[in-house]
Amino acid sequence: MAGRVLELRVHGVSNTPPAQVLGLAPQPGDDAPRPWLVAGDEVTGFYRSTAARPDDSVTVEAYSWGQLTSGARTARDVERALWTLLLPFTLANVALHARPGIPPDPGQERWGSRSGITAWLIRLFCLSLTGTLILAATGIGVDLVAWQCVDDDCLGRIPGPWEFLAHGWWREDAHALAAGLGIPLVLLMLLGLLAWRTYQYEAEMPAAPATDASAQDAEAANPLQDHTFWCGEGQLRRAGVLHLCVGAAVAAAVPLGAVIAMDPPLGVRAAIAWPTVGLLVAVVTIAVVALGRPWLSRRAGDTPLGAWSVTVIALTCAGVTGTVLLLLLPDGPAGTPLAELRPPAGCLRDPATAGCAVDHSLPGYDWIIAWYGTGQVLLLAAIASVSRSGRRALAAPVTAAVLLPLGVAWIAGWLPATPPAPQRLDGWMLSVPAIALAGIGLLLPRTGPAAPAENREPHTDLGWGGRGPAVIAGFGWLLGIAYCSGVLYWVTARLTDGAPSDDRIGVVPPLPVMWAGLAFAVAVLALAGLALRAGLLFHRLRREEYARLVPEDNTLSAHDRRRCRDVSAFRALHRLVGEHAVRLVGWYAAVGALLGTLGSAAALSHLPPDAATVTGWPMVVKTVADIGDALLGWLPVAIATVGLLVYRNDTVRRSVGVFWDIGTFWPRAAHPLAPPSYAERAVPELQTRTAGLLALGEHDPHRVDGIILSGHSQGTLICAAVILQLPARWRRRIWFFSYGCQLTRLYGRIFPAYFGPDRLPTLTEALRGPSAWPGWTNFWRDTDPLGWQVTAGERDLPVRDPDALHPTGGEVADPPIRNHSGYPDAAEFRRERARVTWLLRRPVPAPREGVD
Repeated sequence: MAGRVLELRVHGVSNTPPAQVLGLAPQPGDDAPRPWLVAGDEVTGFYRSTAARPDDSVTVEAYSWGQLTSGARTARDVERALWTLLLPFTLANVALHARPGIPPDPGQERWGSRSGITAWLIRLFCLSLTGTLILAATGIGVDLVAWQCVDDDCLGRIPGPWEFLAHGWWREDAHALAAGLGIPLVLLMLLGLLAWRTYQYEAEMPAAPATDASAQDAEAANPLQDHTFWCGEGQLRRAGVLHLCVGAAVAAAVPLGAVIAMDPPLGVRAAIAWPTVGLLVAVVTIAVVALGRPWLSRRAGDTPLGAWSVTVIALTCAGVTGTVLLLLLPDGPAGTPLAELRPPAGCLRDPATAGCAVDHSLPGYDWIIAWYGTGQVLLLAAIASVSRSGRRALAAPVTAAVLLPLGVAWIAGWLPATPPAPQRLDGWMLSVPAIALAGIGLLLPRTGPAAPAENREPHTDLGWGGRGPAVIAGFGWLLGIAYCSGVLYWVTARLTDGAPSDDRIGVVPPLPVMWAGLAFAVAVLALAGLALRAGLLFHRLRREEYARLVPEDNTLSAHDRRRCRDVSAFRALHRLVGEHAVRLVGWYAAVGALLGTLGSAAALSHLPPDAATVTGWPMVVKTVADIGDALLGWLPVAIATVGLLVYRNDTVRRSVGVFWDIGTFWPRAAHPLAPPSYAERAVPELQTRTAGLLALGEHDPHRVDGIILSGHSQGTLICAAVILQLPARWRRRIWFFSYGCQLTRLYGRIFPAYFGPDRLPTLTEALRGPSAWPGWTNFWRDTDPLGWQVTAGERDLPVRDPDALHPTGGEVADPPIRNHSGYPDAAEFRRERARVTWLLRRPVPAPREGVD
């Protein structure tokens, strides 16, 4: 007897309502079919039409996962909007999955291998990115508030009772710095609380990873087949401990280092200071080493924190306690009391007060930021070099990282038995040559798994020449720098009543922040230039497509010519994204690399951007820098607003949700403080639903004998991950429909270890049926800007769009141009579903009985 077939549809990024996924058009009357929940809950549920009957040969079911990212219009939208402020962490985490050459079995990856070193460098960069955020918070609390705000006029502008820092005991010595240290520590507590809540968010799916060999294939051919890929709560917690503890160490190091440099400790102060330095150094050292160890780099389900995590927590608490004790002690015999090194009171009321025109920011803070950013640039160069050319390319960035501080020490006269440096040579002049030296590794030939294969389909080569992890992480770094600089500038403006940088009087922002404003203004101009280039390409492609649609004799009517212009626009967009988008992003990444290099040199120069010695056009540069600083001040607010609209406005959701859902699809294997991965719940749920229905007994009324996993856009990725996680005994009863699919042109180029030309055929082989026919059909349109052929051995079916240029069959409206939507309504889709249904309804066991 023929069996029943279930078409299980998985929507894309737009959080399509279940009724629309099921194709239930609104109709008048109370008896119109509506979706009803058959499994799951309101967050992630499986829906069927109320008109569905048990004896239907094909039943359509919709899996709705969009609430995990879009959500309902509730108070939780505010929390989710704040997740967008963690976008730099998201991009850094995605970079880990963009590595080429990840072994099919992640458990076989070794630290010294190409992918292992790249993974360690990326995790190290993620750790530094957390430090960037904490450095900014420390700058606000320790430098701007506790050090530079010295009177009630300044402290009164801060919410809360901060005026006590201007009086009595708190005004003396370095006592105020201990209070200012509370701001970054509170931020770390909030990050830890948010991370803990998001770990629970991902753990809502109760299914544990399968560990028995019978549930998995004998030999993995794709990392997505790893049974722990979507189950890493223990890894997240351990990595979260390291990030939070290193963040606390970075926060404590700023006031601790400044006080030690200004007032060398003796006696009791030395007995507290140097052990505290040792504790903080031990925390950072353990974290750097642990990032490459299996207990942190492997995902192993819900595992305990372990002894090392407890040790790091204890060392961090002791280091922070020692820092606070040192700050609360009286000054040592430094000669000049620390309180006298702070700005004089009354500068905001009377700028002519003696000493107000001198920069009184926290000594060493500008230096820390500048060198920290330069180190991150060198780290990104190392990531790109190793990812592209293997371990041999690491020599150039390592050499640069060693020579740069040695050169600065030589100029400062700290190296014995060396000739004196030229008088005009300054340390910042060495940064550009050093970064250029590190960049040599980016130009070495591609090797190993990153090398292009012969006879590859056009526009499917490795994205950005194998430098993808550095490109993605670099954008996260630039965005993080922009966030932090904007917040520092905004706080400075509030403390000085809107004019923080005029004549550098009163509270002044760090010098690198001023250069960041100039760089941001240039980056915005470069983005405008990139948009112009994309517009010109689109115009050229549209003309080409229009010429293909209109015959040479141009006998079409005016109406049909207008329709041809509309169709050619969508076809041009299809080609623009598929053929040019990755390259355009690469050009912008090159601009970002240049800005990062020049910005590092400028930050190390200790000169403001309006200095005449820098450009000769001080007023022009100052104006551009001020505009950039003002834009940076509003950037975090703008990003959070867009994030809120993503969750509440469908139009904004469709526009920017693609990027958000790409980032949060991947599990947090590199940065534990990034927003949660919706796939860590969606994939196990869909896997459980699929296997559960196929495992029902023969006489169970809910039993199905075959399932068509039907994925649209981002749902294609979810379905692919589910299929690769399922045992072979269930895969032989599944057929895969993909439409609006980006597996080749985008995901295959950016994430080659999962969807590259060498790994994607694993999915085809997993679904291959008897007589070698593939169990995968891909639908695509040449008007779909996000859907292309897959070319991985599957069955590709082009879908005509529109059906005609003018009304047909008695209709009076033009057939719609559906581009990225409406695939199940197409005639090609319905015919293919009928054919696949017939194949899946054949008596079981089918000719696949040799597969187990």
